Amino acid sequence: MSESPLREPTFLVLTALTEEPRHGYAVIEDVLRISDGRVRLRAGTLYAVLDRLRSDGLIEVDREEVVQSRLRRYYRLTALGATRLATEVDRLRRHADTAGRRLRAAGLLPEGGPA
Repeated sequence: MSESPLREPTFLVLTALTEEPRHGYAVIEDVLRISDGRVRLRAGTLYAVLDRLRSDGLIEVDREEVVQSRLRRYYRLTALGATRLATEVDRLRRHADTAGRRLRAAGLLPEGGPA
């Protein structure tokens, strides 16, 4: 049985954590960048996603520091998280390739078009 598709915010949070450990606000900013400004995570949504990803073993706490009397927690992708993200990338790519081929075959997308 295959795993269910990742929801877009989850996919983007995992993607944001691929380069380096990040704290919550940095994740929010990177998700905004990755999505070209389309996905704006609220703090409550982000921390619910982070908690779920931690409990699933896809991310873990890298370190904590105190900044201006507030605790800043940095998260990093685990090996399991990287594998799960790579699986989702492959799934999305296969679907996009199929859609592109069908659009071209139907004459709805020119050869060499974006899909």
